[in-house]
Amino acid sequence: MATTNNSTHNTTHIELSIQISLSGLSFCILNSETQEVEVLNHKDFKKHETPYRLLEHVKSLFENETCLQQEFSNIQIIHSNELSTLVPSPLFSKDRLADYLKYNSKILKSDFITFDAIEINDSINVYVPYVNVNNFIYEQFGEFTFKHFSTVLIESILQIEKNADQPKLYIHVGPKNFEILSVATGMLQFYNSFEYSSKEDFIYYLLFTLEQLKLNPETIPLVFVGDIEENSDLYDIAYKYVRHVSFGKHKNNFTFNKQPKTQHAEFIILNSF
Repeated sequence: MATTNNSTHNTTHIELSIQISLSGLSFCILNSETQEVEVLNHKDFKKHETPYRLLEHVKSLFENETCLQQEFSNIQIIHSNELSTLVPSPLFSKDRLADYLKYNSKILKSDFITFDAIEINDSINVYVPYVNVNNFIYEQFGEFTFKHFSTVLIESILQIEKNADQPKLYIHVGPKNFEILSVATGMLQFYNSFEYSSKEDFIYYLLFTLEQLKLNPETIPLVFVGDIEENSDLYDIAYKYVRHVSFGKHKNNFTFNKQPKTQHAEFIILNSF
């Protein structure tokens, strides 16, 4: 399975990014010359799928979406799951990938484990990708790139905050999980992912994190990105306990063929280019 930086698709300015998870997928087509997002679509699955069924969804996507039946200058797959962990670069060894994951993730001996280097944070993100999807993409297109979604999330927020002097708390909201990042003076202080099924779960983990990090909910700015809107239960309950709540936006100045619902929606895939 070859999964290296793309070097063969160079006759067009059209780039493709696909974000995949067991609960749904998104795909985005960007004209890198005009910086216009030509297509941005999301599909939720009816239930939490298996990796095998995820591959069937990806195959169906390429069979039924005519916009995907073209040549791309670059293709990127973003793997979204909880099977990842951050390791400081000075402590990292390629020979211990399974050791880094086994304490906080359920992994199998047969799992393929890889890693992303996050240079802006001097860290390594160790994770389990969906290898069957990677193999399918390689068979269809040849060389491509892939990353874990938390790599894109951390890189994007640290780039946005690189010149900031005020500490902030970012929350990326997904349908079943949310990620909390604490940043100060352009550096990552804390990152974790939490599973939730209710607003009570959500606020418990948020307030617990604030307490553990000794952050004052009266003063710390809280920035939401991802799948959340101002009239949602999660926003309302966060605003009840945290005084300064706002929404972020993706770091690129793209134009859109069809404008997304909010400036912070599809935060990961729009920041993957």
